[in-house]
Amino acid sequence: MTSLTEFFNLHEDDAMKGIIHKNSLIKRSIIAHMAVHGESTLSELTRELHISVPTMTKLVQELVDENIVSDLGKVETPGGRRPNIFGLASSAIYFAGVNVGRDGMTFLITDLQNNIIKEHQDPSFELQDRPQCLERICASIEEFIATCGIDRSKILGLGVCMTGRVNPDTGRSYKFFTSSEQSLRELFEERTGIRVLLENDTRSRCYAEYTCGRSKDESNVLYLHMGRGVAIGIVVDGKLYYGKSGFAGEFGHIPFFNNEIICSCGKKGCLETEVSGIAIEEKMRQQIERGVNTILKEQYDRQKSIHIDDIIAAAKHDDTLSIELIEEAGEKVGKAVAFLINTFNPETVIVGGNLAAAGDYVMLPLKSATNKYSLNLVYKDTKFRVSKMSENASAWGVAMLIRNKVIGL
Repeated sequence: MTSLTEFFNLHEDDAMKGIIHKNSLIKRSIIAHMAVHGESTLSELTRELHISVPTMTKLVQELVDENIVSDLGKVETPGGRRPNIFGLASSAIYFAGVNVGRDGMTFLITDLQNNIIKEHQDPSFELQDRPQCLERICASIEEFIATCGIDRSKILGLGVCMTGRVNPDTGRSYKFFTSSEQSLRELFEERTGIRVLLENDTRSRCYAEYTCGRSKDESNVLYLHMGRGVAIGIVVDGKLYYGKSGFAGEFGHIPFFNNEIICSCGKKGCLETEVSGIAIEEKMRQQIERGVNTILKEQYDRQKSIHIDDIIAAAKHDDTLSIELIEEAGEKVGKAVAFLINTFNPETVIVGGNLAAAGDYVMLPLKSATNKYSLNLVYKDTKFRVSKMSENASAWGVAMLIRNKVIGL
């Protein structure tokens, strides 16, 4: 093996089919098995991967010599000879995850076991569909990788997620930076020299929520993201659901209302036009202009923009208007969620995004409306929970996804 990068870029359909190639594929299977199932003995690996004992012993030792797998010593057994147990080495291989948000960027490095090693936030960033913004994204990614303290040759994958319609197969965003013939994935790979996965931010966060917060019996989960936009991530039988073109989850663009409000997608009456953070911010401005009392009026009079986070904070300080706007959004989105659970019958609905921080102000009307408009047999089998993950979840999720892609999960 000349390099880790070449080792993990081997494919089963490569022209070379010799013993070296075959052994490399088996070693990748060993790594993938340990990534999913954890520490293993040689006999467990032999049984699960259907490889002979001599071959398994030889290849695991090679992985130990390459510092990808660690020999953790003897494991206790009821009797007889104690076997050695092996696990993935945390310092052998790393992955980078980047979330390009509407109003901030998050960067992190993870190891083979999905532990976060390094993290950085850039709250000054604002996503705009301009060449200067794309250049800043590229430069920021390059700077983070150069200064993160990890040997660049050990970073085998870079996951980048962003809002809007993103197709991981084509490596393109169909909302931002669409004018170039070169895909965003190709551009990031060219700039960094690292294998790249481009992904949607909600789907990335959904995967992080599912992987880190699920109970053992959950394999069908919906993640509802209520931020400045509205979207869902879908897990079916333990796998992210993409749809034919990779755009599944555009929940916020269902034509749910008979209003004349034009959505960012160009259509009228989308769910986002009434329940998104941007919609709530606009309603707050309209109500202040009509003279409705709120503690946010002073902020508005100073010509300082009102963010959804400001409205949530005001609600927690008993501001009546803020509470009413959040509860209204919760009730309306709850009716739409009833449609989702009637369709997918998930074990769990996870609610995340800025509005999740409103707690009961959004969750009580959401669950009440879902109960009212869904089938009772479906609703009673569905658990609801608020996300407990931090703002780094999307970057973490996309780092997990590029890890899975590189090691062949």
